[in-house]
Amino acid sequence: MASTEGIVPITRAFLASYYDTYQFPPLSNDVARLSSEIRSFTADLLHHSPAAQGEERLLVSELESEPPHKVDENMWKNREHMEEILFLLEKPHWPQTLREQSSLDDAELATVIDRLGQKFQTSLKTLESFQAKNSERVFNTVMTYIPQDFRGRLIRQQRERSERNKQAEVEALVSSGATIRERYALLWNQQMERRRLLAQLGSATGVYKTLVKYLVGVPQVLLDFIRQINDDDGPMEEQRQRYGPPLYSLTTMVLLIRLLISLSWGRFENRKLKKQELAVLEEAVDVYTTEFERFITFISEVFANSPFFIPAEVAGALEGRNNDDYQETSVPAGKTHEVLLAVDAINSYIAWDFSLVQGKINLDIGFSVEYTNSSGEKSLILPYQRYDSDQGNFCTCEAGNYKLIWDNSYSNFFKKVLRFKVDCIPPVAESVQPANEVEE
Repeated sequence: MASTEGIVPITRAFLASYYDTYQFPPLSNDVARLSSEIRSFTADLLHHSPAAQGEERLLVSELESEPPHKVDENMWKNREHMEEILFLLEKPHWPQTLREQSSLDDAELATVIDRLGQKFQTSLKTLESFQAKNSERVFNTVMTYIPQDFRGRLIRQQRERSERNKQAEVEALVSSGATIRERYALLWNQQMERRRLLAQLGSATGVYKTLVKYLVGVPQVLLDFIRQINDDDGPMEEQRQRYGPPLYSLTTMVLLIRLLISLSWGRFENRKLKKQELAVLEEAVDVYTTEFERFITFISEVFANSPFFIPAEVAGALEGRNNDDYQETSVPAGKTHEVLLAVDAINSYIAWDFSLVQGKINLDIGFSVEYTNSSGEKSLILPYQRYDSDQGNFCTCEAGNYKLIWDNSYSNFFKKVLRFKVDCIPPVAESVQPANEVEE
């Protein structure tokens, strides 16, 4: 666990100074020019044939609105649009006439479509990789400041279980025949839920109220930062103002490309794309994918070096606050020490960390965990074994009373000085209530 002595939460002013060293070179002027041309093409198509109910109407409505304000929400929007475009570019989703390629022009268009698909595939993979690495970096940075014992493992276990549940939720939605739009709505809701839970850790509220109490030793500077980062005038607003505008332009551009292809496919039997329009579309895809990948490469470097959290090597080694969450007791020869935990819900975690204060002779003590149900029936959860120290945890399958037993009954002469901490952590129940969140 890294030391936080002498540091404070990162401020917007600090990030502003940091971002001064990372100036994003302006987007190519071709982004605005080509976006304007495609907007004109879509307006002409809609003038002769208004948007149909459903997806076309939704796309037109989305184009009339401002892009999302959050940086990572724009990332998800770009990812959604790229996947929707790739869906349209797959041969089974071409207009019937184009699939037949009954003319030379149709054959030429099919060749162009293949090139466009390859470009979007590359950009989509680049974005997916960036999102996965950035999410992992944020979590690992937070974990740098969490005590590196069973408590840190407990948080990792909770996260892994949560991510498995989220993946199962997505797979169930896909199996039900959901659209790409519906799947991305779920993915974004899941992202908001991740941030909400992280914010709760920072404010010690909600599902993390007990967990933060239990995690004595988590530095307050980390909790303060997580809680404050998305204030209206907080650190993340500086990021949005610096790097949001070029990303917003790219979000609008890819939406226009998607709308043009969608409208063209729906009207293909009556009105095919003209050669000039096709040339503009191909150039637009080339410019968009090139500029978007350039932006991702740039922002990856910014995020990788960003002082959103102070790195462990800067903060230094852990000092202080090591003992305030441990208890110490003497277990006389021939006696035991017991701790009883009442568990109200299954999937709670019982965790322990203990060691013996050693003198000239190395000592050990017996340890076991016993469960008693509501009928008074007892069962052994962790068999008796002798240790000089141990740490561990398990997830409960039943509600009831769990007894942790340190057994020195076998000793005739030596008392044992036991230093320990134990607790029961209720299951982290996920919900969708709004809260200030940390962007990942």
